[in-house]
Amino acid sequence: MSRIDQQLSFLIEADKLKSVERGTTLHDNSRRENSGEHSWHIALYALVMAEHAARPVNVNRVIKMLLLHDLVEIDAGDMPIHSAAAQDTATQNAIEQVAADRIFGLLPPEQAASFRELWDEFEAAETDDAIFAKSIDRVQPVISNLEAGGASWIEYEVTRAQLETRVAQKVKRGAPAIWDALKTRIDAWFDA
Repeated sequence: MSRIDQQLSFLIEADKLKSVERGTTLHDNSRRENSGEHSWHIALYALVMAEHAARPVNVNRVIKMLLLHDLVEIDAGDMPIHSAAAQDTATQNAIEQVAADRIFGLLPPEQAASFRELWDEFEAAETDDAIFAKSIDRVQPVISNLEAGGASWIEYEVTRAQLETRVAQKVKRGAPAIWDALKTRIDAWFDA
């Protein structure tokens, strides 16, 4: 296959992300969002909120990570963070590794390697860019739940303690000012 054919093959495959339903609803609670919508929305969050990163970040790299990070869900599906199945991270990680090999492998070799490196960096969450990207990935569902009256929090019976351990710690690591800004609204929701 030519380089363009390989790239087109990847892009055609990436369209399948629009069919992966997530646990989080739209802000109006009319339906669940899909992973394609989520990826676009968090890329926009990063563009708008990069100034609030705990440490300086390269917003272009962060956006690339966020656009790529959920492509594995084409094969692995979405794993809502508050679901019981989400606690088996080893199995999900193995499935996602195989998916990353397949999906990024559709690209020309050097592009596949570059995208895979960004995906691996995001998953490891050790660089400033990846730490901030992970934070933003966790922020958007919180805001969606607050706007939708706690939609998936109610469905998954999320407690304040679960939100603290599964979400707040990651957000505070990369974007503490954003968590601080949301904390009053989160507390008010749980207190109600």
